[in-house]
Amino acid sequence: MYGHFKRMTDSTGIIQFSHLSTPAIESGYTVDDNARALIVAIGMEELERERLIKTYTTFLQEAQNPDGTWQNLKVFDRYYTVINSEDSIGRGVLAASFAASCNITETQKAAKKMLKRVMPKAIHVNSPRAIAYVLLGIVKMVHSLESTNMIPKGKQMAYKLLKLYELNRGAKWHWFEDRLTYCNAVLPHALFSFYAVYKDEKVLTVAKNTLNFLTDSLFQKGYLNIVGNQGWWIKKSQIPPYDQQPVDAASVALACLQAYVVTGEKEYIEMAQLAYDWYWGKNINELPLYNEKTQGCHDALVPHGVNLNQGAEAVISFLMAHQILHDIKIKGQQELLIPAV
Repeated sequence: MYGHFKRMTDSTGIIQFSHLSTPAIESGYTVDDNARALIVAIGMEELERERLIKTYTTFLQEAQNPDGTWQNLKVFDRYYTVINSEDSIGRGVLAASFAASCNITETQKAAKKMLKRVMPKAIHVNSPRAIAYVLLGIVKMVHSLESTNMIPKGKQMAYKLLKLYELNRGAKWHWFEDRLTYCNAVLPHALFSFYAVYKDEKVLTVAKNTLNFLTDSLFQKGYLNIVGNQGWWIKKSQIPPYDQQPVDAASVALACLQAYVVTGEKEYIEMAQLAYDWYWGKNINELPLYNEKTQGCHDALVPHGVNLNQGAEAVISFLMAHQILHDIKIKGQQELLIPAV
């Protein structure tokens, strides 16, 4: 299951892109990918788990700026700012919040230092998805590190999303923006997670309204039909069918599982399973994205089939959805669930 994930990882971190299933070292490494890879590694039960956790943690440490933000792209020992974003700050916070409570003392200490450095900046992000990632990280800290002093900051982030919802919603448009782009489901996902630690009914109502709007739109044909990145889904227009990205299937699956954990409503776990089935061929092209031979995941569904490359984001997304769905089925409904891509 983890063959390609490990093949994409060298002593520096997980490599961003691949040519078919061969890592493209020249594409470099990103905080976005290494942060998400760290969460996957923490969820592993393999012998190489500790080595991988330490590799990804070290990458995040070295990429962090003195002000706590991260340099998102590293290519051949040089950092570049070209793809720096608030999302990378949010994903860094989320990964560090997991690492801060893992069972490796060295990693715990490193993660707590990263969090202490970044949080003063992180609570001021304004990008909707970055807000969601930071909120998820705060919820993880409240739950696992008993950082109850972070709850007011969590409420501040949750209400940023509620404000966006009030500004953009309409009679038939229950969303935070005037368009849906990438990793859409992380927005209601974060609100469901905050409700789990702070029973705010306003937050729960918006979480349900937005996730239900998203799933009603994407499951109309009986399978997951992701918003394509060729134009995105702009309000009062049609949903573009291509290119569909694996990260979005995981985003939907994980948000539905978070909703299930919070509400106990079985329809959410059924939708999570449908979203996971997207990787196995229950999709618009009726083609599997997961490659059983390489243990990688193809980069996208495209008009002519699948993009045959198997980059980091795709395999990380598949593995995260697989891990969490498996855990829910084996261990039953969990008290708290947070992973997000």
